[in-house]
Amino acid sequence: MRKTLLSSGFILSLLTGRSQVNDLAQYPVYKGSDLGLSYLPVRSSFRIWSPENVSKRAQVILYDREMGGTPVATVEMSRGEGGTWKAVLQGDQQGRFYTYRLLIDGSWKEDIVDPYAKAVGINGTRAMILDLKGTDPHDWSNDKGPVLRNATDAIIYELHVRDASISQSSGIRQKGKFLGLTERGTKNKAGLSTGLDHLKEMGITHVHLLPIFDFNSVDETQPNEKYNWGYDPLNYNVPEGSYATNASGGATRIKELKQLVKTFHQNGLGVIMDVVYNHTALGETSNFNKLVPGYHYRQAADGKFSNATACGNETASERPMMRKFILESMKFWVREYHVDGFRIDLMGVHDIATINSISAELQSIRPGILLYGEGWTAGASPLPNSLRALKKNVGRLDHVAVFSDDIRDGIKGSVFDHDDRGFIGGKPGTAESIKFGVVASCYHQQIDYSKVNYSKEPYARQPYQTVTYAECHDNHVLWDKLAISEKNATEEERKQMDRLALSIVLSSQGIAFLHAGMEFLRSKKGVENSFDSPDSINAIDWDLKTSNLSLVKYVEALIKMRKRHPAFRMRTAAAIAADIRFYEKMPEGTVVYEINGQRVNDDWKRILVCFNGTGEKKEIAMQDGAWRSYIRDNELQEKQVSEKVMILRPHSCSILFTK
Repeated sequence: MRKTLLSSGFILSLLTGRSQVNDLAQYPVYKGSDLGLSYLPVRSSFRIWSPENVSKRAQVILYDREMGGTPVATVEMSRGEGGTWKAVLQGDQQGRFYTYRLLIDGSWKEDIVDPYAKAVGINGTRAMILDLKGTDPHDWSNDKGPVLRNATDAIIYELHVRDASISQSSGIRQKGKFLGLTERGTKNKAGLSTGLDHLKEMGITHVHLLPIFDFNSVDETQPNEKYNWGYDPLNYNVPEGSYATNASGGATRIKELKQLVKTFHQNGLGVIMDVVYNHTALGETSNFNKLVPGYHYRQAADGKFSNATACGNETASERPMMRKFILESMKFWVREYHVDGFRIDLMGVHDIATINSISAELQSIRPGILLYGEGWTAGASPLPNSLRALKKNVGRLDHVAVFSDDIRDGIKGSVFDHDDRGFIGGKPGTAESIKFGVVASCYHQQIDYSKVNYSKEPYARQPYQTVTYAECHDNHVLWDKLAISEKNATEEERKQMDRLALSIVLSSQGIAFLHAGMEFLRSKKGVENSFDSPDSINAIDWDLKTSNLSLVKYVEALIKMRKRHPAFRMRTAAAIAADIRFYEKMPEGTVVYEINGQRVNDDWKRILVCFNGTGEKKEIAMQDGAWRSYIRDNELQEKQVSEKVMILRPHSCSILFTK
């Protein structure tokens, strides 16, 4: 047993046979909304939560420096309601830094950073007293992101801040920084747009930024020495300092992230924030655990941290004060930084009640906010499956979506079996998984669920509960996956497979999701898990846009099609069931279906979508109608189609319509 995890009260509860969960359930709950620092020019108020049966004394330690130096004051805190400690300092304290120290089990816990800190010094080792109003860009009060009529209107583009600009090919001056993504007019060597201009030209609606909160793995004094995706949270309510032009002083990172958000909004782009509340970078020595040992984390039967995240710990979202922290943190990001949505990392670790309370409150603050997450865990959890926000439970979530690993692996093969091939490579028996993805995991009478790769029944009540994708930051990027699993294919054949994959994603129902660079065959040189790989692996090579410009234009055309035609983003499962008809008895390795566009007020009255995943030509008997092509065999080609039997080329998509 790790005694540093547990209070003496909990150790006693183990000895007396009472469970830890029951012991922790007796802790008081604070109902107020002022945890952390409340700043006014005339005074600064501090409040932390650490109940009486845990801590016996608490102090605020004040510093004039963000690192080093001796304290300038030690302020004793008094006991407040709901298990809190509080203190008030008169006068203007702005610019000072602070930590807490608590007397627990007869010894002082030192250097505790306020979990609710909204500003920190370099490397996040001390919280900062800062007036956040002074960090707002000009006219910030009028800043607003795009509002979608329905979540299925979203086309999301996942991007890492550093990856976007760090390469010389980006033409961006502020490389690896928030401000790099605010620059206009940036170009690669051939004069093609990069960065923000590229995102705007693509036609996407939202940029999903990999973690931009303060994470632990990068030394902010040497931000170029080490790379990380950022899934190791340190200070949840503060931007990451290595993405700022100056990580010191606390204010710059806040100002520059707000400027990024405002710039995206001015260019019609929403901002999705990738959040990681399922675990903390540190376990026993985390700020949470120093304040209230054991409370914020789930424990296994032996009293040690449980580990459904495979990161050494998992947070206990079902416990009131952890749930409160997550909810208030997300509300803060919406109100203070105007973010337009959240991607919830390993959402299956969290409990359903917490996710639903988050959705309800955030929708009331920012109607139409996008919420989606991973509907799985990375290991076993003591929280029962029936209570967790897993993919199979998404029907019990309120306006929250999950990633569809069914269509992801149906398209390209299992991410865990590198040699596995998917539908785009002609693997037999994958058609039903593609059809399942086409209807966004909703019920459809023509799907044989026994043949779907993972889910043997529909799990989404509505199409907005499914994120449709083929690639994300995790696992091999699609182009590298094809290089491994399709070794015997030519490069041209793999390019056609890649086009087919993108075609499936952008023509299927649900919320469309793209990973940065897949529109021009981004590679990570075969590295599967590049979370801490150097820039030579992770940096986006913008010169690939030049050599793959026809693919970029193809993806832009697919996005334009999706945005212009509501038939590809239906709003209800009932419409999907009624207005999508799969052709029966199709050749092996093909999926062909027709959409009744007229029923959903599309000016394409009938739409025919044909996928051929095999390496052979396939024949499809045409239904009567004055058909025109929009895409023919992975190429943009708008022309009349007169043949009675249509030939589908290998690894291809064709999309036809009638007016």
